[in-house]
Formats: sequence, C-alpha cells, structure tokens
Amino acid sequence: MEGSSSEIGWRNLSCEKWTESHVNSWLKCIGIKENYIIKMQEEEVTGPVLTTLQREFLSTTFGMKSGQIELLLNKRDELLKSKPNKFKKGTDLGEKERDIGKGKLVNPGQEPNPHSQKHCEGAEGDSSPTELDDNLTSTEVSFCDFRNFEKKDKNCRYIKHSVLPPETGIESMIDPCHEYKSLEVAHKLDSKRLQSKVASEVLRFACACMNMRSNGTIHFGIMDKIRGKHRHGEIIGVPVGSREDFVDALDYIERCFRGSDQQCDARNCIRNPQFIEVLDKETSEKTWVIEYDVVPKASIVKDKLFYVGVPKFNKKDNKIKLEEKVPYQRVGANTPRIPDDDLVLFIQRLREKDQEREEAESSSNQTTVEREEGQERKLSILLTCGNTHMDDSMFYIIVTNKCHTEHLSHISFLLNMNIFCVFDFDPDSKESGLCGKYKEQKAVNLHFLDNYANNDRLKPSDFVDSLQLFERPSWIFCNGRNNFPKGEKPCDEKTWIKTRKKKLITAVSLICNDILPRQSFVVLFLLMSHIEQPLVETFHQFFADMNGKDNLTVISESKKNYEKWASLAQVSCDMSSLKEISIVEMPLSHVDATVQSIQLSKNQPTRTLPVFNGALCFLKSVEEAMLDSLEIISVDQCEHTNVDIMSEEEIQQIERNFYHGGKIKWINFWLSDKQKCGNIIKRDAYNETSTILEKIKQRPKAIRPIESVNIYHQPGSGGSTVARQILWSWRKKVRCAVVKQSKEITTVCEHAVRLREHDERDKDNCLPVLLLLEDRNADYINDLRRELGNVVATQKRNPSVLCFILLICNRSNKPEKMCRESSSQTVAVRHQLTNAEKPLFSKKLEELKLTFEANFILTFVLWNEGFNKSYIEDFVKNLLLKIDHSSLTTRLIRFVALLNYYVEDSYLSVSHCEASLGIATHVERAQYHAFVDQLSDEARIIFIHLNDSSTHISSIRIIHRKLAEELLTQLSAIFPQSDIAMDLITDKVLINHRFARDELLKFIRDLFIKRSKKSRGDSVDTAFSPLIEHIGTEKGDVQKAVDLMNAAYLALGKDPYVAQQLARLLYTKFRFEEALEWAEEAKSLLPLDPFVLDTLGQVYKRWFYHLFDTRTPSPESDIKIISTALKGISAFRASEKSLTKEAVNRSYYGEVDVGCRLLKFLSEVNVFSNNTGKSELMQYLLTDYIPQDVKKPWQGFHHQLKGLQKSLCNALECISEDLSYFQTDISEEDEELDARDPEQVYSPKKWLRRKSAVYAEFFCIMADESDQEAESDSTDIASQAEGLTTFKRQIRIYKLGGGNFTSILSFLFDKHPQRAGKKLETIIEMYPENLKSYSLESTELANYIVCQIALNCTLPGSSKLLSLDRLQNLSKRFITKGKNMSGPSALFLLSLLFWPESGNELSSADAQLLSSSIDALQRLFEQKSINTRRRNLLTHFYLAKPKGLNKFVHKTAIEALVKGNLSERNLKWLGGEVWKNEEVMKLLQRVEGWTESGSLFVKGGTRDGKIRVHPRHSASLPNGNEQVTFYLGFSFDGVVASDIQVME
Repeated sequence: MEGSSSEIGWRNLSCEKWTESHVNSWLKCIGIKENYIIKMQEEEVTGPVLTTLQREFLSTTFGMKSGQIELLLNKRDELLKSKPNKFKKGTDLGEKERDIGKGKLVNPGQEPNPHSQKHCEGAEGDSSPTELDDNLTSTEVSFCDFRNFEKKDKNCRYIKHSVLPPETGIESMIDPCHEYKSLEVAHKLDSKRLQSKVASEVLRFACACMNMRSNGTIHFGIMDKIRGKHRHGEIIGVPVGSREDFVDALDYIERCFRGSDQQCDARNCIRNPQFIEVLDKETSEKTWVIEYDVVPKASIVKDKLFYVGVPKFNKKDNKIKLEEKVPYQRVGANTPRIPDDDLVLFIQRLREKDQEREEAESSSNQTTVEREEGQERKLSILLTCGNTHMDDSMFYIIVTNKCHTEHLSHISFLLNMNIFCVFDFDPDSKESGLCGKYKEQKAVNLHFLDNYANNDRLKPSDFVDSLQLFERPSWIFCNGRNNFPKGEKPCDEKTWIKTRKKKLITAVSLICNDILPRQSFVVLFLLMSHIEQPLVETFHQFFADMNGKDNLTVISESKKNYEKWASLAQVSCDMSSLKEISIVEMPLSHVDATVQSIQLSKNQPTRTLPVFNGALCFLKSVEEAMLDSLEIISVDQCEHTNVDIMSEEEIQQIERNFYHGGKIKWINFWLSDKQKCGNIIKRDAYNETSTILEKIKQRPKAIRPIESVNIYHQPGSGGSTVARQILWSWRKKVRCAVVKQSKEITTVCEHAVRLREHDERDKDNCLPVLLLLEDRNADYINDLRRELGNVVATQKRNPSVLCFILLICNRSNKPEKMCRESSSQTVAVRHQLTNAEKPLFSKKLEELKLTFEANFILTFVLWNEGFNKSYIEDFVKNLLLKIDHSSLTTRLIRFVALLNYYVEDSYLSVSHCEASLGIATHVERAQYHAFVDQLSDEARIIFIHLNDSSTHISSIRIIHRKLAEELLTQLSAIFPQSDIAMDLITDKVLINHRFARDELLKFIRDLFIKRSKKSRGDSVDTAFSPLIEHIGTEKGDVQKAVDLMNAAYLALGKDPYVAQQLARLLYTKFRFEEALEWAEEAKSLLPLDPFVLDTLGQVYKRWFYHLFDTRTPSPESDIKIISTALKGISAFRASEKSLTKEAVNRSYYGEVDVGCRLLKFLSEVNVFSNNTGKSELMQYLLTDYIPQDVKKPWQGFHHQLKGLQKSLCNALECISEDLSYFQTDISEEDEELDARDPEQVYSPKKWLRRKSAVYAEFFCIMADESDQEAESDSTDIASQAEGLTTFKRQIRIYKLGGGNFTSILSFLFDKHPQRAGKKLETIIEMYPENLKSYSLESTELANYIVCQIALNCTLPGSSKLLSLDRLQNLSKRFITKGKNMSGPSALFLLSLLFWPESGNELSSADAQLLSSSIDALQRLFEQKSINTRRRNLLTHFYLAKPKGLNKFVHKTAIEALVKGNLSERNLKWLGGEVWKNEEVMKLLQRVEGWTESGSLFVKGGTRDGKIRVHPRHSASLPNGNEQVTFYLGFSFDGVVASDIQVME
C-alpha cells in the first residue's frame, strides 16, 4: 500500500487535477529539498500552477538554486510528455523494466541479480495481467537485491517501490528460490485469519522446498503480480500490528505436516520470520517485509517425502479447516502439488536429489575467504579521480565520526591532502580525537555549522575571506564541541535532526554550489565508529548537491559499521553504486600506506630557513600556517615532492605550461635545478636586480632598516618571472616570502617581523626578510614601509641593521621612465630582448622545439621575436583563416580576448565556458572529458588553462595581452568590439551562471568603469574606460557606447555606478536630458553616495556651461541659463547635507565652479552690461535692491542669487579647511568614479587659489569706480585700505591670496621667498593697524595671524611682523568651547602659539587655553573622520629650537634640507631618514614625554598638567610605560609626534 492518500492521488490523477498536497508528494518523490516544498505549499502551487512554472519565478519567489530548478523543470516536462503514453495489455514488462532501470543493491556485499520478469500464479486475487498505470512509464525503476540468506542482519532495510528480482524456481540446492506474497489486503485480517493465511503460504512453500531439497525464502509485503500502479516484485511493505501473529503462524506445523517425524523435520527446516524495515521518505508510517527462510539440510530430509495439509478459513462456519495432506514441489516460480501420476517417478529421483544436496552442502561448507582484489588500486582511483597521483589540483572534504585511539596513529595520509574542510561529528575531536591529532602538525580554523549560515548574505568571495577558507582547513564541529564555553553542545540523533540538519544542508549546499568548482573536490567519508543518522544525512546531502556518487568515497575498516551505513545510505544511492565507491575491511594502516604512496607531496611537518650564523633552522607547519599573509619560500622548497611518481609527460606539461604563457611556479625552478627539465633563462633584469640586492646586503651599515628594489615591467614581459627567480636564488641567503593579495598591512607587518625573528637568538642580528609585493599601489607600499619602520623603532632595533627588503614588482607601459626616476634601485623589464639575451633565447627555443610544437610554447616564441608587431599580425591572420567564426568556441575566443585586453588579470572560468559551449557539468567519472578536449585546435593554441591561487577557480585566458589586442583588431573587420561586448553582456547563460559569477561581473564592471591612468603605468589618462572610449570612436557613433552602457547597467543588476558613468558619458556629448535621467537613476539607487551625488550636480554644471557658451542673448535664454545654474548649485548643496563627508568636499568644488561662472554670466546680461552695470550687479547681489528689468522675469531666482556671495565664500572656506587637514592624494578606487575636473582632483590647492581670485574679482568693484580703476594693482589696493568697509577689505584680501588658510600657506611653497613675503606684507597692510580696538571676525583674525606666521617664514626681518606675545594676545579672542566655538584654523593657531618654549611654564590660563584648544581640535577631527575614507594627514609646522615666532618651522623648510629627487625624498620621509639628517636635527627641538597605557603624553605647560600627543604612526609607540623623546608637529588633528625614541 502507499504511504499516503495524496501519493495514491497524484499517481492516479492527471496534473491538471492535482491539489497542493498532490504536488507536495510528487516533489518529494523526485527529490526536491524539503524547504522548497514547504514554500510551494504555502504559495498554493497546485497541478495547473505546476505546469506553468518558469525558471525566473522559481528563483525569485522561492529562492531556489539553479540545480533544484533544473531538476524540477526537467521532471515536470518528462511528466507532461509521458501522460499520453500507456502500456498495452499483455506487454512484456520484464523487457520494459530492464530498459528503464539500473541494478540497485539493498544488502551490503551483494551484486544486483536482475532476472527476466514473470507473472505469479496461485497468488491472492486476480492473477490476470492488468493495465499498467500511466505514471509507471515516467518513473524510473530502482531494482534491488535480497537480504543475505539465513542471516539475521539488523542493518538490512528495503526501499519502498524498489523492485526485487522476479520469483525464481530451483537453480541450485544452495541458492534459494523465492516466492512473493503482497498481503496487500490480508494484513488487515484479524489475528486468527492472518495466522492461517500466512501459515498456508509458508507451509506450502516450505514443503515444496523440502521435497526439492532446495533452500528458499518466501517474502510477504512484495507484489506477486502486476496490479494497478504496482509492478511484479515491487516492495510495498505491510504494517505489522503484532509480530507474534507471524511467529505463531508456524505453530500450524504440528497440525499440518504428516506424522511427528515430519513435524519435527519441518520445525528444523523452517526458520523463524525476519522483519525487514521498509524505508519510505514520503511517510512516517513504518512498514515491513516479512521473510521465512527454508533450509532443508541433507541430514534432515534425506530419503523423505513431505506431505502437508495447509489451513484454510471457511467463511460459512467461520472456522479454519485443514486441506488434504499432499506433497508439493517447485515448478519454475510456482508451488503446485505433485500429481499422483508423477509421484512414483518423483520418489525415485529423491535419492539423486539427496546426493546433489549433500555435494552442494559439502562444497559450500569449505570456508573461503573472499578477497577483494585490487583494493589499493580502487582506493587510488577513487581519491585521484583516475589520475596517477594526488596533488593540490583537487580539494578534499572529510566527513568523519569518532576516531578511536588506535586509529590516530594511521592518519598521516590526511596531513598531505589538500583538505578544504572537515565535517566532524565527534564533540571530543579537538581534545582526544582526529582534530587534536591533526592540529599537532597542521593549523586549522575551528567552526560550527552556524558559521556557514551566511546570515549577512555575503558574496561567495567575501564569505570565503570571512572564514579564511582556502587559507587552512575549516574544521566544522557538526554535533557541538565539548569543553568549549560558547557554541553548540552535543545532542542526540533526534534532536540533531530537528535542530541542526537544516544548518548542515545550508553548509553543504554553499560549499558545493558557491565555493568549490564542480569536479574539483572529493568527499571522503571515514566511518571510524558506530554509525548514527546525522552522518548518513550528510551523505544524502552531498549526494544530492553533487548530483550523484561521482567524487564520493567511503572508507570503513569495520564491515559491521559499513553494513549499517549502507542500509541507511541506500535511500539516496543504491547498493551497487555504494559498493563502487567504498573501501571496506581494509585496515586503516593499509589505507595510510596506500594513500601516502600516491601523494605527490610527502608529509613534511617542518621546513628549513636560513639563520644569521649561516646554519639552518626549522619552521613547523603549524607555525607557518599562522603567518598566512605570507607565502614563505623555504631553503628546502619543493623538496617534499615525490618526483618518482611523476611521469615524464607530467613534467613536460609543467614546463610547457610556463613557456606557453602560464605563471611560473616554484616547481619549475626545482625541476630545473634537479635537471628534470631545461634551465630557465636569467634575463638581464635578473642580474641587475641581484646586483642591487648584493650592494644593499653587503653594506657594513644599512642606510635605512627597510630598503626597496623596484621591478617595473611591461605587461607580459616576464617581470613576475624575474622577481620569483630572485626569491628562488636568494632563499638560502635571506628569508624570502611573497605577500599575498588582499591582506591587511598590520597583519603583513606582524607576520614579516615574526618571520625575521623566528628561531634567532639576537633580534638585532637577524637575516633580512625579502618581501615580494606584486601590483600594489603606492599607498599600500608606503603604508607597509611605514608600519615596518615603526615596529623597528618601537622594538629599539639598531637603525643601521637591515631588517626588510621590499621587492616591488609592478606593471608599467613605460618602465624606462619609472627607472629614470629612481635609477639606483629600479630595474625595467621590456618585451624587447637585449643583445645579450637574444642568443640565449634563440638557443632555448631550438631546445624546446625538440620536445614541443612551436604553437604550444607560443609565448616563448613571441618573446624570442621580441613581440614583433608584424609577426603577431601574421600569426593572428593565419589563425583566423582557419577558424569557424560562427562556432561557439570562436565566440568564446572573442569574449576572452575582449576581457583580457581591457581588464588586467581577467579570465573566464571553465565553469562559464562549459555553460557557454553547452557541455554538461555532471557526467560519470569514467566518461569525464576535460573542458580543453572540447576546444578547437586554434583555441587550444591561444588559451592557457589557469587555476587562480586566491579564488581556486579553474579558468582560461589568452596566453598574452598583445595577442588578445591583435585578435580584437583583426576581428573588428567582422565583429566590431561594440558587438562583441554586447554579445557578452546580453548572454544570459554566462551572466546568470552561478559559479564564479561575482568574479565575472567584477571583470565586466571594470570593462565599463575602470579608466586608464598614467599613475598606474598606463600609456594615457582616459575620461572613461578604454572600451567605451574606443567604441565612441569606432565609427564616430556614440549611440553604440550609450546602448552598451545601458545593457551593462541591466546585466550588472542595475549597477548605480554604471548609471553614473553613463550620465557622465551623455553630458560630455551634450545629451543633458538623458544624462539627467541616468544621474537621477543612480541617485535613487545610492542616495548618499558621494560620487553619485556629485555627478547629478555635474550634469547641471555641464548643461549650464553649454547653454552659456552657445547662448543667443534673450530674456528667455537668460532665464533658462540661470535656472540650470541654480539647479546645479542646489544639487551640489543637497549633497553637502549628506552624512558622507567626502560628498560634502566634492560638492563644494562644483558649487564654486558654477557660482563663479554664474557671476560671469550675470555680468554679461544686458541689464548689467552697461558702464554702471557691475556696480548695479553688486547692489543686486549684496543688498535688497532689484533692477526693474529683472524683477518679474527672475522672481523665482532672487533669493538664491542674493545668497550667492555668502555660499561661495563658505564653499571656498570649507575646501580650504579640508585641504588643511589632508594631503591631496586620491585612491585608485576614487579615481575611477570622480567626475570632477582633473585640476580639482590632482592640483586642488592651485585650483583654490585661482578660484579665490576669480571670486574676489567680481566683488572688488566699488560703486563709484570705473572699470579701469577696478583693475588697479595690489599696491594701489593696499594704499586705499583705510576707510574700506569690512566686506570690501575682505574681498580685496581674498583677491591678494589671503582669503583662507590654505591659500596663505601656499605662499610658503613659492620658490622666491622674498616675492612671497612682499605679497604677504601687502595682505597684512589691508588689515586695520590697531587690531586691539577693531573687532575682526574669528576667521578673518585667524587669517591675519597665519599671514604673520607665514611672513616670518619668508621675510623674517619684515617691519610688518608682530611679536609672539602680541599674536598670543590677539588669539585669546578665539573660543575653544560651546556653540560659538571657533573653527579648526583658529584652534590650530592656539595650539601653535601657546606651545611653551623649552624650559618655560605657562600661566594656568594659557595652559588651560592650550589644553582646551588641542582637545577641541581632536574632537573636531574625530567628527570629520567619521564616514570618511582614510587619508594621509598634513603636518604643517614643527617645533624648532629658536625662540619666539622662529620656533615654528614649516614643512617646506625641512624639505629644503632633504637632498635627492622627488622619489628619493619621499622614501626618506617614509623611512624616517629625514629625522636622522644632521641639519634637521640641529634645527628641530626634541621634546620629552612618556607613554602610559598605550598613549603618549607631554607636560602641559604647568608642573602638573599633561597633554596627549598623537603618534603620527601608532605602531611607533613603544609598548609599556616608557620615557621617550620625539619631534613635535602641529596639525589640524592636534599635536603629533614623529621619530619617537625611548630614552636610555
């Protein structure tokens, strides 16, 4: 019977009539996950709904993953197609079923035994064949085999609806014959009738077996005929109310067999019933198959013929009567009585049967040990997926339960495996189990299932980083962990199923579908102890997520454990398949030895490093794993490689891959050293770099503790190979490591220091660490150098000892230029070979051609040709003549070429390629073909197959960027790049392909957003991505670029930054209405983003500029121009209200641009363009006056226009303030999105001075001045200072360059100090002589004081200078607290002016003023730094030894004392060498202070006062409480310390 009425219903009804319950049952039957089934039931998915479900709906509404969607839709389509097909009556079902199904074991250790199907006779009910149900044709048949005969196997179970082999007759005396009875109706009978029914069938069958001298089994709960939806032999199971009924049925033996002797014999031959549970996922009701074995041993049945009278229930008198006692026999699969006519002949043949029985028993009693042949080979194949050995190309996931102590000495094979994670069900594993033993030699990350929940919905790449996956194995405690204060506790099986099964499903699904590529990992189940259901559930989940048994392996030393495991696991995977993937009864010690014999890497618990004294030391694997930001290159690098198991072909493949264009690996150098392959050429750049390093290392005293050597190389010229050659050849002289990508600087610094000091006694005398940094921007390198320098200083290391060498390897299209800028420590690597290199390359090429075809070492061939353009052109031309441009492979070539040319380090994952080519990702292991085998010959030549070391994604790229460039160039004649790009981003198969999707979308995003920058080594600066710029000029058709950006916006999931870039593109092409739409679209997606907000303002700004430049004077056009300008200002001001400080800063630039241009426009409007127009314009802008001509037309603008002057003044002040805090650097990420003009981005101080002058120019016109008078020089302006109004004085000061802090300090950068001093004097003359009696605004007073300080720096003897005391008195007007607190420039001046001179104490009032001003500065900076990208802070002045105003030294004065070119000077600042300069040391005053609880303090001007000083670099602060000295700097974030030294 079926487990539920809903299942009966869906099998008997058409889809259109299914209810939610029917759909639910069908979904369970086809294997859809339970959480999706629940969601569908909640959404009321009925049969009609099921027939219309689409992929997108399933994904968005139910959140279904692609694998489940594929399964559901395929099964649904099969169901709909199969509905019209029915079997005709009388069809030979045996043949049909053999065509449909595969063999399926139920019992461990047995092979499937399919037989031709027959119909039963003599069974209950109608024996005639009936019409087969419709659904039978659409449901796959699962065959299974019998329980082991005459064995009580507690672990044996059957799967409901699986089909046993057909009933059989006598085949041999020992092999049992089989008979089925369904009891489909009879199991409902009362106890008395049920016993008689069972006894009747068992005794008849047993009598026949005893007479035939053959073993036999009769099964109850198995279909004995075809009926309705059931097949012959189908396991249906029956409920068992009382087992006693089936046991007591044998009590009929004494009543039914003839004579006491036969009764006794029957008792000895008929075994008690065995109850085998029937597993049914669709119902919780338990059902059983009841089996009776009959064993007629020769000693019992010899010379006897058995008679039985079977019981039969008589309905008339409601009694059980016995039929006549007759003998029975087996004829085929039937059990008829022996006819009287045949009885004599049958008795005569009994002697012959007895003899056969005796011989059969004798043969079977000879104990034979069944030996599993080829166990070792099978294990090797399972773990290597058919390869000859194990290496790092495959990941391993281990699933295990509790390991016993005796097992732990045989787990060495696990140490060499490339383990991704371990699912451990032993709560004590860390203390006393496998985890603890493994951790003795390898580092792991300990996790729970909760850690894989990904509740924050991180992208796969971000999730991987968050758990440090791929860095070290993730050890997942699946059933809690003992002796751990937090986290999950162990629980029983039932609780685990309820509370943790879902978590396990999530974890397995995430790993299989989002993190690890298909076919890249093997899941190894180690059955080390008693089997429990959670372990089996894990198998079910992996089996489902991996779409079958491929890459699953089971190892069980205990056969008993395996048999229980197999009986439970067969719900997912049939027994024969389980046997294929299982290694059973192989001792773990043999497993250990076998696996180690095929591992390419031997277990190496330690590696060796060089030591200062010339010896070697050990670095344990566990210790090395803790330095995971570094890839350490040891002295014995690769020595653990088991080269004996590597074939010659494999070694050649490693060599060929490098010369074809792959990145060089350490194994290449090692094989070359071992003379297993050819030598690797050392280019001139290698020798130059080595010479520089030798000079640095051999110096008796280091110039600086952190040195750097730069290798700039053209992309694809071999710079990375040179850098790695250096590390390989220097690994015995110094300690070498590669800094891994995406690692925090503080972490890298910490690990580098630990590597340097590892196992060295004298920390001052250690070998330096050579750190390779590849493709890192200047900010990262400078920060790392600074951080390392701070640690060296903090640890009081001898500054003349070399500690670290940074080997910086960066791409550059102009390496020669970079080399000229710092020739002493920079090497250039070019595509072109030098004269010395050419013969080496020619000779090497001839050697390689003896082994490889030229086409498959193509990059080396191109190198040898010096990447000659004509050679590449001819090669590509010949290649394209041979290819089919309509093929999918060629389309793939176009996509990869486009990505590789425009996006650095881009690739296309093999998974995406397979999806694009329509290659199935899941195939049987033996039939698996590598993706490469599907490619055309031409594609194999130009593609290189990679495995990314950071993401572990198997991928392809064009072997060289120059080849990609030429492919695109020549393909453009047939396929313009715009068409290729459009084809790529509109390919839904590629864009929506789940695995490695984030990486592909990032490449596509860079394709459309990332600009070329000279600062990154590109040839030119571009306003847009090179692809967009190229397409814009392809045929002069900008619309193609616009369409492409629009498509990219959709393909990237409505990316707001693409919308922003599209707005930029459109406004540069004067399509302002469309630009506005896209800017608004971007803003709707990112309403607080600084770049997006600024772009909206930029649209109006450019629109206003265009209207201004192309205007035809008229009142209507004037109104439109003013309206557009004011909208732009409003947009910029809206962004100023953003919580994001960076948006505020950018928006001020835009507001000033538009405001200044609007002033110019207003001055040219007819009403203000006459002789008195400028004066009238000033009146209009600064007073309530409104000219009659514009009163009504401009009525909507008056309020904004009259506030224009104040808003411009405020914006200029805000920009100045920002430039006073921070250096004018900009991050690479910001460069891509910044819509400002280049001058605003790269020269903001110059822009500020220019715009300040433009602003002041408009407001310097006095009402009674003529235009000519307005153009008077600065001297005339100064002479007229007396009598000026406050506003006019401020404007004139602005015009002279004294309007803000930044502009005033800019005079200190003038190469002619006297000229700058004269200008400052002029500015000072503009102020009233008696400032004491004149009330200046706080900002204006601050500007005046800054002018005085700047004048002292340029013209120290000027008559305009005031003393320090007078300036201090003036500055006391500044307010340091409360709502009316002065601005940061005023507070900065207080910290500067009141800092006590050496040995002097301040009055309590002055000390309080100093302390409160510094506190206020620090609070303001903390507020400003919120939501602001980390930027380098400016230190304006340093404390010097002289007195008075001379105690302040501007940074420019120190810069003048530092010799060298710009690059060398920057290096001296970063390395702290500036503070060792003798002239600097003579000039500056060292200040004494102390550290306390991680903070730095200095006396605060009074005996008991103290002021906190911020170390400019926090890592330079010594640990503990120390007395220190340092140089004191003055900055807008407070007072800062540089060159902190601990006092001896």
